[in-house]
Amino acid sequence: MTISNTIQITPELVASHGLKPDEYQRILDLIGREPSFTELGIFSAMWNEHCSYKSSKKWLRTLPTKGPRVIQGPGENAGVVDIDDGDVVVFKMESHNHPSYIEPYQGAATGVGGILRDVFTMGARPIAAMNALRFGAPDHPKTKHLVSGVVAGVGGYGNSFGVPTVGGEVEFDPRYNGNILVNAFAAGLAKSDGIFLSEAKGVGLPVVYLGAKTGRDGVGGATMASAEFDESIEEKRPTVQVGDPFTEKCLLEACLELMKTGAVIAIQDMGAAGLTCSAVEMGAKGDLGIELYLDKVPVREERMTAYEMMLSESQERMLMVLEPAKEEVAKAIFVKWGLDFAIVGKTTDDLRFRVMHQGEQVANLPIKDLGDQAPEYDRPWIESNGRAPLPAAQVAAPDDYNATLLKLVGSANQSSRRWVWEQYDTLIQGNSLQLPGGDAGVVRVEGHASKALAFSSDVTPRYVEANPYEGGKQAVAECWRNIVATGAEPLAATDNLNFGNPEKPEIMGQLVGAIKGIGEACKALDFPIVSGNVSLYNETNGVAILPTPTIAGVGLLPDWKKMAKIGSAKDGDVLIMVGTDGSHLGSSIYLRDILDTIDGPAPEVDLVAERRNGDFVRSIIRNGQVTACHDISSGGLVLALAEMAMSSSKGFKVSLKEQRGLDHALLFGEDQARYVIAVPADLANFVKAGAENAGVPFRTLGTVEGDKIVVDGLIDLPVADLTKAHEGWFPGFMA
Repeated sequence: MTISNTIQITPELVASHGLKPDEYQRILDLIGREPSFTELGIFSAMWNEHCSYKSSKKWLRTLPTKGPRVIQGPGENAGVVDIDDGDVVVFKMESHNHPSYIEPYQGAATGVGGILRDVFTMGARPIAAMNALRFGAPDHPKTKHLVSGVVAGVGGYGNSFGVPTVGGEVEFDPRYNGNILVNAFAAGLAKSDGIFLSEAKGVGLPVVYLGAKTGRDGVGGATMASAEFDESIEEKRPTVQVGDPFTEKCLLEACLELMKTGAVIAIQDMGAAGLTCSAVEMGAKGDLGIELYLDKVPVREERMTAYEMMLSESQERMLMVLEPAKEEVAKAIFVKWGLDFAIVGKTTDDLRFRVMHQGEQVANLPIKDLGDQAPEYDRPWIESNGRAPLPAAQVAAPDDYNATLLKLVGSANQSSRRWVWEQYDTLIQGNSLQLPGGDAGVVRVEGHASKALAFSSDVTPRYVEANPYEGGKQAVAECWRNIVATGAEPLAATDNLNFGNPEKPEIMGQLVGAIKGIGEACKALDFPIVSGNVSLYNETNGVAILPTPTIAGVGLLPDWKKMAKIGSAKDGDVLIMVGTDGSHLGSSIYLRDILDTIDGPAPEVDLVAERRNGDFVRSIIRNGQVTACHDISSGGLVLALAEMAMSSSKGFKVSLKEQRGLDHALLFGEDQARYVIAVPADLANFVKAGAENAGVPFRTLGTVEGDKIVVDGLIDLPVADLTKAHEGWFPGFMA
């Protein structure tokens, strides 16, 4: 049967699909003829950066993805990790950056919806969500509108679907003015023998469309997500999908019910590039062909073309290969939940991807080539020049330490995020053990008396820009440290690599350096990457975002009753810093927010020290010797102390003793591998002796007492004043 093609393929049309001339020539060579308009759209969807990872594939292969607990690594909808007792945790992080800038509410909402589907497509019930959000400067005219829309979208979808948002990040920087970041994370629980994959098996089996109807929303969304922004940004609004969390909740319940019947042979979420990507991936993974009949696809708009149906990114949809004998059972489940169930194709043995529409063949392509033959680039890259050392003695100390600390805790980036997380349902399902604002979110594993999971998301983009390699290491180390600070054992991670245009060697150098750092840290900390997402071309009119390789991780707490919190210090506790004295002020919050400069190198991450200090802290938490714990990160020791004091509503009396002259380095330095712990007075000497035996450096800081933070001769501030500044910035900004 010949291919129906009513639209002439011109160089302009090819370019508008994000395909370069040499890529189009590759298509001509592969299929031996000019593609139809629908086929051009299919290639555009499968070969864009968002779906094919053509610029990053070479480097992603270097990441550690295996470990004793890893059941499923990258390549499926989400990663799967063993958490004992026949249970597994299924998780992934993914970006929805471009859509959220164009249409903040729906962009963020459908980002949440998409990541939840990635998890329950695997057979897991979602139990936790997080999000890492990055916006432009607070005084930029669009920032407040974007914050309002994105936060409402995240909350509107997650709250309605019924999953707790247990943590995340919100940061501001002028470099995100024209391109915000919305990175969504979800985790779910399943049984190890109840995991479902997307690899199609068996010839002549029905391919079934499940869920909501197909519309024109999101057509070309994946291609748009693989391009830079310019002045035409408002024209891209139709490429943003519209989500319905109530339909998604029904889809979750229907899918989990269906999976118990034995009807599912393979199942795939319809995410980026919709029907195209899901069908091609299922067939190609199983070494099978797929034939689709678009006239049978449930639609909610009239006269949809084959091109629109193949590239629609309408939400709340799945594709599955069905066990034919279970068709009526499966259909009855979806009818009960008020969802569409339609047989729209079949598997074949000829490795072709055929699409039929209104009696005509609109596509006939080699299915493996759509994925496996996507271009893969070894793009030129330039290693970032490290910044010159910046000794602490060359950095001015503050004239007024009280005013400096108040300014930091009440600043755009260090203030409380309560305004944000109080719009999210953090307690739904009844298993959340910590509210946001601490080091990690913690959720009980239902059906177990004591088992819980800890979740954290981290990256410090200013470090990555100063030194991509050290910044990549630090993102992993801080995520690992935040999980350890609860007493959990970090198990595995997912990454979301957000960068500018990879065709620029300096941007490609940032990506390569960060991946090398991430890989080294993951190996040293036994923290494999099991899933992830790459988001490139995050720039507007040639200005790139800060390089932002977000790392989200999962840890296991065998007994949550021994969990540590940031705000549980008690009067009389002894405060101890685990790790070396602060001396590193390069690329620090103190420099940026107080001295208004970004000089100096990123802090070096000693992974041996990170592992040693973290293992020690986890052991003493699990031994019941720690009342409260917090990792030291942005803002250094003094900010960690302030955050602990505010969280516990307790005063801290601290003495620096012999450090005179470089007090500002000790207080504001951002050296890594460090924690502040509060321990009962009668256990303090025992804990310190244990640190000495383990070769772990430490410093006794002082005691929990009174209602002020007092640092000998430098700081004397009521905790209530700090709290007022800390809690006031965000509501004031959004008022």
